[in-house]
Amino acid sequence: MNYKELVFTLISDEDYQQDLLINELGEIGFDTFEETDFGFKAYIIGSKYNKEEIDSRLKPFHELFTFSYEVNIIPHKNWNEVWESNFEPIQISDQVYVRATFHQPQPNFKYEIVIDPKMAFGTGHHQTTAMILEYLLETDVKDKTILDMGCGTGILAILASKLGAKTLTAIDYDQLCFDSTLENTALNNIKNVEVLCGSKEAIPNQQYDIILANINRNILLDQMERYAEVLKPNGMIFFSGFYESPDLEVITEEARKYDLKYIQHKKKDLWVAAKFIK
Repeated sequence: MNYKELVFTLISDEDYQQDLLINELGEIGFDTFEETDFGFKAYIIGSKYNKEEIDSRLKPFHELFTFSYEVNIIPHKNWNEVWESNFEPIQISDQVYVRATFHQPQPNFKYEIVIDPKMAFGTGHHQTTAMILEYLLETDVKDKTILDMGCGTGILAILASKLGAKTLTAIDYDQLCFDSTLENTALNNIKNVEVLCGSKEAIPNQQYDIILANINRNILLDQMERYAEVLKPNGMIFFSGFYESPDLEVITEEARKYDLKYIQHKKKDLWVAAKFIK
């Protein structure tokens, strides 16, 4: 299939401006991004490209900073090879080593996670994923039941399982993410994760000790009531995929409606991961 490539040029080199645009584009179907010297490139399947929708979603940002973009048609290529070529191992809190199948093992780390990257979000490189991984390391998950919403590659569920979680449910609406999570749990010899393809309607009618929801602000707001329904009293929920201002306040206000109490949050660049308790 052909892709559309949007080449963005930003006048300023402030990282948050690029993050704002990428976050907005990600919500309307763009699935791959590549940094350049003067901005970034964004890719979307040709059949999903809608210039009017793109311009409408990006219009508010023109009032905040200066940017432009041009559009190119990209013939079919092996996107997994492109993705893999940019995948570098990472470390989380000196305890977790995340690598791809084509990297050498590092047995000196307490936890090693093998991820076949493909194009599914959640390799640990993004600030939001890294912060949730840090929260998992700080949390007693042993013998807990856990729901991982927007599971991406399955990396969060995999670490939770390695940390001793009893059972896990990992859900993503994207077929690629569903397939990727199945593959990566197998690569890591994880056997206690049920992987489902769907959205909030796919959440089983059972109670969870911990919920991980690393998606984006709008989806979190839409699905929060359902999260609260399946979270046990005194259960923990970790939200991420949004910015500190104004998103954290919006998330916190919505959470209050469902007896979810804000406890604390982490911040990397402008991204936030927040802990709540029911």
